[in-house]
Amino acid sequence: MARFEIPDSNAAPFGEGPAVGNMLFELGMMYSVGRDVPIDLVSAHKWFNLAAAKGNAEAMRLRREIANQMSDGEIAAAQRAARDWLRLNRYEAPPVAMAA
Repeated sequence: MARFEIPDSNAAPFGEGPAVGNMLFELGMMYSVGRDVPIDLVSAHKWFNLAAAKGNAEAMRLRREIANQMSDGEIAAAQRAARDWLRLNRYEAPPVAMAA
């Protein structure tokens, strides 16, 4: 399995393709099992949610699994965090100069 180093998870890329889903999945794994960070199910759910949005089937399964261990308030917080992350990391193409 590939290992992706993302020193600041808030700066994780959100582009296209399965590699991005895999990176987001790895962040979910880090937080769900406490690999290099304290266990944080809200953060794990957020990253699994983002990976699932990129088509990662394992992230979909694990998101459901950890949701069973979370309160409704924690799940809502994770969903808000995922939406906020998407809004802040939305890729916007630079404006294209029109030829005269």
